[in-house]
Amino acid sequence: MTERQSKLLKEIVESYIKTAKPVGSKSLCKKLKCSSATIRNEMAHLEDLGLLEKNHISSGRIPSEAGYKYYVTNLMKPKELSVSDAGKLQTIFRNHDLALSDAIEACVEIISEMTSYTSIVLGKNSLENALQQVNIIPLQNGNIVALVCTDQGIVQNKQFTLSKNININEVVKTCEIINKMLIGTPINEVSTRLEYEIKPIIAQKIEQYETIFSIFSKTFQDFASKRDETIHVSGKNYLLQEPEYNDVDKIRNILNKFEDRSFIEKIDSTKDNDGVNIYIGKDSEFDPNVTVIKTTYKKNGEEGTIAIIGPKRMEYDRVVGLLTFINKELNKEDSDE
Repeated sequence: MTERQSKLLKEIVESYIKTAKPVGSKSLCKKLKCSSATIRNEMAHLEDLGLLEKNHISSGRIPSEAGYKYYVTNLMKPKELSVSDAGKLQTIFRNHDLALSDAIEACVEIISEMTSYTSIVLGKNSLENALQQVNIIPLQNGNIVALVCTDQGIVQNKQFTLSKNININEVVKTCEIINKMLIGTPINEVSTRLEYEIKPIIAQKIEQYETIFSIFSKTFQDFASKRDETIHVSGKNYLLQEPEYNDVDKIRNILNKFEDRSFIEKIDSTKDNDGVNIYIGKDSEFDPNVTVIKTTYKKNGEEGTIAIIGPKRMEYDRVVGLLTFINKELNKEDSDE
């Protein structure tokens, strides 16, 4: 493309992002300092390249999916956060009374308020976690809760109903044996050690050892399977405010996907580069009518993805600037904070 065509595409994309209205040649004459006829010819060339589309309602053009991709790759510059917005996020990240997962969820809430887009965090516990403690909490009617805590502050629980022939004291005694022998063991090694080291010991000391062993075995298996189970969605109704989603079936389809775990997990299924990654339309793995911009984090034994979902007509420069800032904050070393 020529320099003028690049400028023209940039103007059309940014105008359409702001107004959601097709862009005509007359509105661009002053900005590009050329005639309406010249702009129409350049628009036709960009349309031939597949970067613009003609809106059927008017003679104006709108960016195509390829046009958005060209814009974010070649023409867009991330926008720096305002002092006010940066301060709001830094206050959360530097509040050491908050667990990291809580800080990230609070951050996601603020992102949605700042951008009026939907924000998602998909978190998972890193296998760098080591077992800190297992607790058994008796409930009513023979129910118990097995509580697993790691040295990185990750806590998960699983509820069981004990059969009448199982003595709760035997369960507690088994729990004590596990704590004595397995504290400090990396989570990904606990199940193996439980099977080959703990089971033979409780077989000698616990009457109903098979049943009781299965309680702890299932608890740790459940812990491992839930590594990537934390999902928090904020601001999903913001999409209802976007003019391109005035089709009831289209918006219902998207909102239903926010309730379907398998679709949300697709957001995290692509191989991301470090930093901020942009997936437009079909590339989003979520819905062809949206853009997903996301970044990843790994800190204090936790890792995950923060994603912002909005229309393809998204404020790319602002969202990329926002996630770039968050990425730097989350990946800072503790000594730098």
